[in-house]
Amino acid sequence: MSQELLNKQANTIRFLSTDMIQKAKSGHPGAPMGLADIATVLSSHININPSDEKWLNRDRLVFSGGHASALVYSLLHLWGFDVSLNDIKNFRQTNSKTPGHPEYGHTHGIEITTGPLGQGIANAVGFSMASKYAQTLLGKDVINHKVYCFCGDGDLQEGLSYEASSTAGHLNLDNLVLIYDSNNITIEGDTSLAWSENVKKRFQAINFEVLEIDGHNFKQIDQAFSKAKQSLKPVLIIAKTSIGKGAASLEGSHTTHGAPLGDEEIKASKIKAGFNPDELFVVPYDVKAAFDKLVIGSDIQNTWNDSLDTKSKKMIEDLQNPDFSSISYPTFEANSSVATRDSNHKILNAISQAIPGFLGGSADLAPSNKTTLINEKDFPNGKNIHFGIKEHAMASIVNAMNLYGLFRVFSATFFVFSDYLKPAARIAALASIPQHFIWTHDSIGVGEDGPTHQPIEQLSQFRALPNFYVFRPADASENVQCWKTALQLQAPSAFVCSRQGLKVLKDERAFGNVSNGAYLLKKRQNSSITIMASGSELTLALEIGCLLEKENIMANIVSVPCFDLLLEQDKKYIDTIINKDTKVFAIEASRALEYYKFANVVYNMDTFGASGKASELFEKFGFTSKIIFEKIKKDL
Repeated sequence: MSQELLNKQANTIRFLSTDMIQKAKSGHPGAPMGLADIATVLSSHININPSDEKWLNRDRLVFSGGHASALVYSLLHLWGFDVSLNDIKNFRQTNSKTPGHPEYGHTHGIEITTGPLGQGIANAVGFSMASKYAQTLLGKDVINHKVYCFCGDGDLQEGLSYEASSTAGHLNLDNLVLIYDSNNITIEGDTSLAWSENVKKRFQAINFEVLEIDGHNFKQIDQAFSKAKQSLKPVLIIAKTSIGKGAASLEGSHTTHGAPLGDEEIKASKIKAGFNPDELFVVPYDVKAAFDKLVIGSDIQNTWNDSLDTKSKKMIEDLQNPDFSSISYPTFEANSSVATRDSNHKILNAISQAIPGFLGGSADLAPSNKTTLINEKDFPNGKNIHFGIKEHAMASIVNAMNLYGLFRVFSATFFVFSDYLKPAARIAALASIPQHFIWTHDSIGVGEDGPTHQPIEQLSQFRALPNFYVFRPADASENVQCWKTALQLQAPSAFVCSRQGLKVLKDERAFGNVSNGAYLLKKRQNSSITIMASGSELTLALEIGCLLEKENIMANIVSVPCFDLLLEQDKKYIDTIINKDTKVFAIEASRALEYYKFANVVYNMDTFGASGKASELFEKFGFTSKIIFEKIKKDL
């Protein structure tokens, strides 16, 4: 293709981007202009099909710098996705298909919501890891696509990017190509203000092949992509670029990063490039024809479809449509003592045995989280993933693995360390990604490890997160019912499990109502109070109810395995489990302020924990039946 036409294609991307940002009066023109040349050449290498964005063997393209959304939408339009010029003109407007940062499920062609810097690199690693396990199941002749990721200086400064890239190098993810927009600019100015490392050596040290190119030289860009596709290692392409490339007077300036260029600057830039300065949102005929010629995904997909044998087609269909009704769940003996982390282990293995695409792992805590899948090999040859001590990367990687199209993947760590992965959990909730988070050691019951390892505010924090479902089962049997509910949710769920043994209650419960988030466990005639509790505190609530009954104070007991689902219920259901004529108490060994939505009085943690035996700590902080029994009598 001629240099002239390539320049025209790249400039079309630049001016679509600057026009939409100028019309919106907000946005980031610098990165789209700087990456336009690379994006143009990538169009001749990437295998995608805009008419079928879910084609399994498509190349994945992730934009870790979500602020470069103008580039994303320009490309999607030029590639033929359902992003019209009118959509581009409504950039960043309320209810538009082109929000300020791209969102999965909202705009056609977006692979994943990346949001904060660094997430996208970990997501790209996740897509690559998912493809490697797909190869284990289906073969390399069936799954052989690439995963491309645009990233910048800001992405590589985030610690998350190193966590994820280290994992990619360790697993030798040879279909991963990171395209580093190295323009040495961040919001405050030159990167030298806060950053001076040797990126090339850093990535070589973690088993990447590193290619260095001029990011505005079409020949070098093309050669780099060709070489990357043949590499036997993950690849980092360091593309030296100028931020705001093509801007008449602002090229290379950090001021182009996060603000419109201005009408006069855009006009001058268009004149310099040979475009009409008075025309907006223009896609020349020869430019659109050139992009149409490059993106020939239908033919590639048809060839791939024809290559599949009957066995592969059946396996893909089964992976894409898991039969959760086929799971044979474990049962547990009443009155036995089983930590919910232990019951969870049996449940995970039951799901794994029935569902070929169910897999996952822990951030180096599998023996404590109880997440090892028995008789399974280590990833990528099996289902047990060893993420290492990288909670944030783990959760971000698993987000992408769950969006790959074949798998349901869980991650695991101690509940208190959920703090390290909160940004990824938030993205999972925002994008409705059905990741299962396994979080054990749920309270001061952790004991001797002390307050640094005892979660206090975490339950409240995640219950406050929209579209995120936190399950804290009271015993092994309730844990099974929680999983049955969670597997049907098209949203992330978390299982907050105990380290200490919990009594398995008799199965006389209205388990069908676990899907409502809470249910009436014990109903007494002429009740004057209701006690709500979750997890280990439910047995405590039952004991308190018996003590109160001896003094002719009748208490109903409500189990709350998922507070988030309870919030979604209508008043009619809530009135069936919480008698409006009773005084409502809630018990939880955490901050638990959210219970005031329903309760008159909450017995909770208002300090951090301490180091000591679990039984002694529950007494120290007031979580014994005798102590709370006396408090309730006093409060009545």
